[in-house]
Amino acid sequence: MLRLTRLRLTDFRSWSSLEAHFAAPVVAIAGENGAGKTNLLEAISLLGPGRGLRGARMGELGRRVDGAARPWAAAGRFTGPLGAFDIGTGSDPEGASERRLFRLDGQPVRTQADLADRVAAVWLTPQMDRLFQEGASGRRRFLDRLAWALEPAHAREVAAHDNAMAQRNRLLGEGRADPRWLAGLEDAMARHAVAAAATRRALALRLNAVMSAGTATGAFPAARMDLLCPIAAALAEQPALAVEDSLREALAADRRRDAAAGGAARGAHRADMTLVHLPKDQPAELCSTGEQKALLISTVLAHAALIAEARGFAPLLLLDEVAAHLDSARREALFAALAALPAQSFLTGTDPEVFRPLQGIGDMFAAQPGKLLPMGESGSP
Repeated sequence: MLRLTRLRLTDFRSWSSLEAHFAAPVVAIAGENGAGKTNLLEAISLLGPGRGLRGARMGELGRRVDGAARPWAAAGRFTGPLGAFDIGTGSDPEGASERRLFRLDGQPVRTQADLADRVAAVWLTPQMDRLFQEGASGRRRFLDRLAWALEPAHAREVAAHDNAMAQRNRLLGEGRADPRWLAGLEDAMARHAVAAAATRRALALRLNAVMSAGTATGAFPAARMDLLCPIAAALAEQPALAVEDSLREALAADRRRDAAAGGAARGAHRADMTLVHLPKDQPAELCSTGEQKALLISTVLAHAALIAEARGFAPLLLLDEVAAHLDSARREALFAALAALPAQSFLTGTDPEVFRPLQGIGDMFAAQPGKLLPMGESGSP
């Protein structure tokens, strides 16, 4: 099991300093609003690739003192199939770089994607309650987070596609229609888009097989992930090289239209997904908010089981305020499913009573401003 055993923070958001140790596969953190619980989950999420569970900019992460953000750092000690290792991230203390810095066992990390070979995390937050009512970008980020855990190279494919697309958009916007330059960028877009779509499609197929079996999701409803992506649909019918050729030709034909629109109408950035509530045969956007949350929980539980089997370790599960909105039966079902998974889970909530069934099973903490105490030391039950 991949497990975070120690977390250290320095001037990260509301935390001036923290050193916390975790021993159990389930960690529950209770505290009032504003105590810094979500900040802790965000710090953990930043120890892997990407911009974390809030998608925050660098300037938003440092603790603010006299109106200015201080240099910040987060570091985690992990154990996993390859043994113990340390990952650190943060701002440049010298201020020489505005990019986030990473270290693996004390050595600089060339790209964030290199971290995906060691650690992965998936999260559910209250903001995701509207995942199926808002635009496709949030669903695509959720999908890609699941895909990165299955195939670490997926992050590089998406980044390479988006970089080539940004250069093409800029050329078209400036009216610099150099055919050879554009053709090279469209070739890169086509190759990386097809690779990204293939990974997303493979994830959906394998995840659906696990979810239909129902062994990892317990009492949560069986779900099916449907991709809404022309490229993935084409891959179901044609070889990848043929799909690349078709996309490359379509991008070349779309230059005038894309120049007028200010962006590409085709590519990996147009993918979307939905979940289907199988017992009701109903897409998530037509389900109630509670049913949508249950579908998301079912998905991350099945995903953890899938990744554990595929890669030898499951992603960390960061579940912010998830249990509070479940009835007691579903809450107990969630705790039982988490305890059975080969994954480490971090849960937050405002009411320590919600986590009482975890006593004796998980690590229990009380969060207070600037403090994280084992449950009981703060006067909590």
